[in-house]
Amino acid sequence: MKTVITADRLIAPDRSIENPVVVVEDGIIAQIDSRANIDMPSASHLHFAGGTLIASFFDIHIHGSAGCDVMDATPHAFSTIGSFLARHGVGAYLATTVTAAVDKTLTSLEGMSALIGNDTGGAKPLGIHIEGPFLSPHKKGAHPAHLLQPPSVELFDRMWQAAQGKIRLMTIAPEMPNAEELISHAAGLGVRVSIGHSNADTTAARAGIRAGAVTATHTYNAMRQFDHRDPGLIGEVLSNDDLFAELICDGLHVHPDAVRIYWRSKGPDRAMLITDAMSAAGMPDGHYKLGELDVQVVDGKCIIDENTLAGSTLTLDRAVRNFAEFTGASIDDVSRLASRNPARMIGLETEVGSLAVGHAADITVLSAKNEVVETILRGRPVINA
Repeated sequence: MKTVITADRLIAPDRSIENPVVVVEDGIIAQIDSRANIDMPSASHLHFAGGTLIASFFDIHIHGSAGCDVMDATPHAFSTIGSFLARHGVGAYLATTVTAAVDKTLTSLEGMSALIGNDTGGAKPLGIHIEGPFLSPHKKGAHPAHLLQPPSVELFDRMWQAAQGKIRLMTIAPEMPNAEELISHAAGLGVRVSIGHSNADTTAARAGIRAGAVTATHTYNAMRQFDHRDPGLIGEVLSNDDLFAELICDGLHVHPDAVRIYWRSKGPDRAMLITDAMSAAGMPDGHYKLGELDVQVVDGKCIIDENTLAGSTLTLDRAVRNFAEFTGASIDDVSRLASRNPARMIGLETEVGSLAVGHAADITVLSAKNEVVETILRGRPVINA
């Protein structure tokens, strides 16, 4: 089946195209050009007047949405989450765990592994992000302290087996005993390692990177406070030009001034936007669960205990608009922080994250106000189907 998609503009990996024509055959992009350079083929035609075509977003850090948690590990949960994400411009995601009892984690990983890569018509889960249990008790955030575990190759291998090798990303505190050994081991299996939920000083942070860590988990949040004499993990994240780094840009987790510092430090090639969304995303205020923790959502803010943030209700399209507003960056750059850069970090840049010939036709259409008006996945519209 052939489909032609046209709009006012298209953002490609290294350029933008005015009046683009995208030819899709059997869900794959077969041709991209401008209307001035191509004879319009005979095919089904989707036109988006005033629209901008971008690569669909890739959320590498999301726990759930629409009342479901990825650790439910059921077809219903993944279908519901995928449908919700697609309505917000997301084409792919990493199902992200939260610290739980070991048996519960292994059971969830087994269930998730059977669902990874399935096409349910919405955003597709491309792998698993292990966030916990190898975290610092001093920077645990919303992770239960009594369920945290010291870094262990043996425990990781049990998780790897339960997940059938579908773990693509792991968060770990690099200062913990045996962390460097586990980072090296996981990296050797092709897992991307992220340093976070950490009280690491500068020395420990750099040791984790030497061992194989390539990115950082939700920059600023659950990290040792910056000090000018010992910049610690935050200092290393912001000063290391080779390190990728996530950011939650909801205006709650990180002040806009700190967002601007992050942007100036990481730039268009290493910055990445995530949501860290939990099951309350897309739901009314109320009481929800994140793992075994009770979370209260008030005005969209997820809180445990007195005032500890527990994930978010953010959507990635909102994060993109917020980032553009806070920094003044162009939508060309900002859209890549939620698509191309996560794909490059994970090693999936030939599959997702950019509009290019041979890639899946996963396309998000933005209005002049950068709001999602359509998401096209595998060449099929999912919002206005």
